[in-house]
Amino acid sequence: MADGIAAQAPQPTEGLTPSQQRWARLAIFTALAMASLDTAIANIALPSIASDLHATPADVIWVVNVYQIAMVATLLPFGALGEIVGHQRIYLGGLILFTIASVACAFAWSLDTLLFARVLQGLGAAGAMSVNAALVRVVYPPSHFGRGLGHNALVVATAFTLGPTIASGILSVATWPWLFAINLPFGLAAIVISLKTLPKTTRATHRFDFFGALLTSLCLGLLILGIDSAAHHTAPSIVVAELVAGLLFGWLLLRRQADHPAPMLPIDLFRRPLFALSAATAVCSFSVQGLAFVSLPFYFEEVLHRSAVETGFFLTPWPLVVGIMAPIAGRLSDHYPAGLLGGIGMALLGTGMVLLATLPPDPSVANIVWRMVICGAGFGFFQAPNMKAIMSSAPAGRSGGASGIVATARLTGQSMGAALAAFCFGLFGHGGATWALALGAGFAALGCIMSFLRLIVPSSPGH
Repeated sequence: MADGIAAQAPQPTEGLTPSQQRWARLAIFTALAMASLDTAIANIALPSIASDLHATPADVIWVVNVYQIAMVATLLPFGALGEIVGHQRIYLGGLILFTIASVACAFAWSLDTLLFARVLQGLGAAGAMSVNAALVRVVYPPSHFGRGLGHNALVVATAFTLGPTIASGILSVATWPWLFAINLPFGLAAIVISLKTLPKTTRATHRFDFFGALLTSLCLGLLILGIDSAAHHTAPSIVVAELVAGLLFGWLLLRRQADHPAPMLPIDLFRRPLFALSAATAVCSFSVQGLAFVSLPFYFEEVLHRSAVETGFFLTPWPLVVGIMAPIAGRLSDHYPAGLLGGIGMALLGTGMVLLATLPPDPSVANIVWRMVICGAGFGFFQAPNMKAIMSSAPAGRSGGASGIVATARLTGQSMGAALAAFCFGLFGHGGATWALALGAGFAALGCIMSFLRLIVPSSPGH
C-alpha cells in the first residue's frame, strides 16, 4: 500500500460492548435518516415556502437544488478528510452542523437566508453521509458487514417512504419551518450518543490537499449543476458552459493528484475492476430510480388522470419493498458474491421497468402495484450487496474515499435520472414517461451486465 495511508483500519467493534455497538449504530442511522428525509420533505414544502417568502416557483426550487449541490460537491473531500482526522470526527462535525443549520432554516426570514442555511445543511449532511459506510464497516463485525449495509439501505428506503407522509402530516398542523425544526431533538440525541459510543478510527499520515478539495468541489458541483440546469430547461449555452467547466476542473484535479497516495477523486480505487464496476453499477441503479420517480407521477396524474393521493399510493410499494428486501440481501451478501446478487437484483429491476413501460391504457390498481413491487424487490436486492462490494474492494485505509463514492454515486445517479426524464418529456410530451421508463430499463440492463462481470474480474490490480 502507498506510503502515508493507514494500512489497517481499527478492528470492527474493537473496544465496544454489545450495548455500545447498538447505540453507535443508532446514532449513525439517525443521521442518515435525517439527511435522507430532508431531501424528501423539502419538495413537499416548496409551495408553502414560495407563498410565505414571496418567491417564484423558479426561485424556490433552489431550496432543493442548493442542498443537493452542496452535498455532492463536498462528499469526496469530507471522505478524504475523514481518513486523515478520523471518520468519527467528520461524522460528528457534519451532524452538529446539520442540526444547527436545521434550526437556521426554521428561523429563515427570506429566501436568501433560507438558501444560505440550506447550503450549510447540505454541507453537514455531506459530512455525515461521506463516512457513513466507513463507520458501518467499523461498528459491525466482519461476518455481519453485509447485514449492516442492509440496515443502512433499510433506513434510506424507510426515510424515502415516510418523507412525504411526515411532511404532509406536519404541514397539516403547523407551518413549513417546523419541517426543519423537527431535526433538533433527533440531532441532539444523535450527537450525545455519538460522543459516548462512536469508536476512533485509524488515521492516515498524509496531508489534506485543500486545493485538491476545491477542485473536487468545483468539478462535481458544476457537473451536478449542469445536470440540474438541463433538467430545468436552462439555456443550452449555460448548460454546456457548466458541464465543460466541471470537466476542466476535473482534468486539473487529475493532473494535480496523479501521484497522490490517496487522491480525492479516488482514481487509485477505480483501478480495481471490482470497485469500478460496483460504482458504475450503483450509478446505473440510481439513474433507474431517478427516471422512474420523476416520470411516474406525471404518467399517473396526466395520462391516467389519477389524483395526487392515488399517485402517492402507487409509488409507495417501491420503497416499501426495498425496505423489506434490503436486510435480506444484506444477510445473503455475507455468504454469496455481490456480482451474483446484484445481477439478479438489476435483472428484476429491469423487468419491472419494462412492465411499467408496457402498462395497458387503463390499468387496474393491482396491475400497477405488482409491477412496482417487482421494481422495489430488484432495487432492494441490489443495494446492500453492491455497497458491500464497493467498501470491501477498497483497502481498509481508503474507507473514507470508498464511502464518499457510495454517496456520490447515489446522488449522481438520481440527478442523471431526473435530467434524462425531463429530457424525455421535452422531446415526447406526455409520451415522455413511457420513454423514460424504457430508458430506465436500458440502464438496468447495462447495470445487470456489469454486475455479472464482477464474477470474473479480479478484486484488485495485479491479481
